[in-house]
Amino acid sequence: MARNLVFRIKDDEYSAKPVKVDRSKLYGWTELKALDDEGRECRMVSMDETGSLIIPKGGLGQGILSPEREWVERSSLKAIKADGSDAQPVPSSFNAPIILKDTVEAETFLDHKINSVYQLDDDSGALLNAVGENIYGFTYSFRDSFKGESAFVLASGDVVFMLVGQKNEFEMIGLAQAETIDDDDSDEVEEDSDDLDFSMM
Repeated sequence: MARNLVFRIKDDEYSAKPVKVDRSKLYGWTELKALDDEGRECRMVSMDETGSLIIPKGGLGQGILSPEREWVERSSLKAIKADGSDAQPVPSSFNAPIILKDTVEAETFLDHKINSVYQLDDDSGALLNAVGENIYGFTYSFRDSFKGESAFVLASGDVVFMLVGQKNEFEMIGLAQAETIDDDDSDEVEEDSDDLDFSMM
């Protein structure tokens, strides 16, 4: 069952259920099925290195090995930042109300690559009125993790959306003074060469 997110704007709280909007819901989808000679559906399996052992779906998994090639439990791992300091966990956005206080300009919003779009079902319409024409930005995390994502809440028409993604990191190229290369060095005197030119023989 889908959980509700609680947003706090000023002193009021608004509960809304996020419903993911994906391409399949907008445009539909197609499925490609492989059938054998008798019309039965084929299933995907894996094989070992020798090609003699068939591994059914769900028979493969991933693990972590130490430099000594020993199995490492995930619970024993610790997340650290690039500078070596301990990474602080980001709690799930479903655990506590999300405080919407920072509004962003449209240009800031457009500087982000949006990966997921959610429609916030607000039966009463109170959240729609509270958001108005503002774009609110905050850090979103689906579950407890060490990395949150950039998220935005905005209204379009009579629907409130939450968009999740990350900022595009790229450098702008500015106009610089163009340099010219002059290959015609007329002031230089051509030096005599004693090399033989066989084409003249």
